[in-house]
Amino acid sequence: MITENNEQESTQQTQSTQSTETSAKPRKPRGFAAMDPKLVSELAKRGGKAAHQAGTAHQFTSDEARVAGRKGGMATHAKRRVSSIPPSN
Repeated sequence: MITENNEQESTQQTQSTQSTETSAKPRKPRGFAAMDPKLVSELAKRGGKAAHQAGTAHQFTSDEARVAGRKGGMATHAKRRVSSIPPSN
């Protein structure tokens, strides 16, 4: 009889957990995620043009781009460099 009660309780807990999970409302996308991709692209295009007209857009020179790329590569592969250096005695 105790075993039957324990089984019933665990079954009830499982059912209540499942009903809680299924009754939760699915999350809806908000902001740009809810918009049509073409509209988002058009807004970004307008923003880029406005920034260039205002003179606040940054344009990388070749040297700046080279430095930024090297810095990103070093950060990405930092673990490899550390693990490949032999320990000093």
